[in-house]
Parts: sequence; C-alpha cells; structure tokens
Amino acid sequence: MYISTASAVDRESVAGSVQARRGGAHRRQSRSRPGGRALVLSVATGALLAAGTSASHASAGSVSAPVELDQQPLAPLDQALASAPEILQVPKLADLGRLAEQLARGTERDTDRASREATDRASREAAARQPLTMAPVSGTLTSNYGPRWGSTHYGLDIANEIGTPIVSVTDGTVLESGPASGFGLWVRILQDDGTIGVFGHINETLVTAGQKVRAGELIATVGNRGQSTGPHLHYEVWQADGQKVDPMAWLDARGVQIQPPAISD
Repeated sequence: MYISTASAVDRESVAGSVQARRGGAHRRQSRSRPGGRALVLSVATGALLAAGTSASHASAGSVSAPVELDQQPLAPLDQALASAPEILQVPKLADLGRLAEQLARGTERDTDRASREATDRASREAAARQPLTMAPVSGTLTSNYGPRWGSTHYGLDIANEIGTPIVSVTDGTVLESGPASGFGLWVRILQDDGTIGVFGHINETLVTAGQKVRAGELIATVGNRGQSTGPHLHYEVWQADGQKVDPMAWLDARGVQIQPPAISD
C-alpha cells in the first residue's frame, strides 16, 4: 500500500502534537505533587523565621520603649526653649554687684558683733577674776588705824545713824554673829582673800554663823553697843594668824577709797 510522503509527515506532526499535549499535561500534574508544595512551604517558613529573628535582635538591642506611630514630631529648638517654663532667673551683673556689697556689709556687721561679744566676754571674765570689794558702810570716818589715847586703835570708825545698813566687804563666810566683849555685838566674816573682817558695835546682826555672803550683802546695822562714844561701825582686818592690819591700806589696795578722818571720837 502506498502512503504518500505528505501523509507520513502529517501523521508524525499529529503524533508530535498529541505527545506534546500529553507532556504538558504531565508537567501540570508534576507542579501539584506533594514534594513541590513542601518545598514552597519550607521556603516561606524560613523567611518568616528570619524575619522573627531580626525583629527579636532589634528588640534586644534597643533600650527605649517602642515609639508610637502617631507620636507628634518634636518642635524646633527655639520654639521648645521659648515654651519651656522659666525655673531660675539669672541675675544681672548689677544685681550681682549689689548682692556682693550686701554680703560684705553683713560680714562686716558679723565681725563687729563678734568683736564686741569677745570684748564683753573678756571684761566679764576679768571682772569675775577680780575680787569685788565694797566699803562696809556709808558715813564719816572719825578714827583711823594707829595710835590713839595711849594705845593702838586697830580699826576704822565710820560714824552714822543707828540702823544704817552695814554690808559685807567681800564674798565670804560668816564665822561668828552675836555678843562680843567690848563690842556689844559683832559679826566676823572670813573674807575672799583669807583675812577676817570684824564688824563691831553693831545694833543688830542679820546673818548667822556658817552663812555664805556676797560683797555688798546686808549683814548688820550701825549701833552704839559696847564701849562706844556714839553710833558708828568699827571695822577691823585680821590676818589668818590673828595679826591685825591697817584696814585703810587693805581697802585702798583693793580699789576702795576711804576719806581720812575729819575728827576723832
């Protein structure tokens, strides 16, 4: 049987077309195979994991809170400074000058005050160290220490009215207060330097033995008791060994001036 060349060619073309269609259908079926889907899923999963890892690294390296997407942009620097609250007013140079002047005046006043306080304190301390001595009574000195009427007069006689206050000459302790031969009544006081002050012919005693007294404290009143020619105070100063010294010189050495007697009794 004779088949033409053209027919043979046509059959081959048809067969090739059929085969081509079958091959295309086979390739379409191979894209839907399970192995192909797994490959696509693996690639997608890897991409997601890589993205998650990058995000976690970014979060771990950041020290600030996430920025809100709707956060407003920062104002310009000059606008922010203009709107910021004023906390501290910086003084002008003139104000600083006045402040320095005020501080200098305050320091000067403090220095003057401290100097005055130191001077006053020194004066008080010096006065405290200096024994205070008072005249025993006011009145007229009528007789001094020394010879008188053929004997020795051992004290000062200061005349005044009966009842005139008599005070302690120094700080001291009362040794005796009461009757005494020749003096009627007397008070003897151990004075601050260890001497003994004797107050005789008194009218009334106002202290008791053992009592502490201060210079200028009332201890008795002027009288006319004992061997006396008129109301007066007889004041003597005895050393610790009993020796009697000149009261005028003793008082004068302690800054107390007694005028010389105008008359003698």
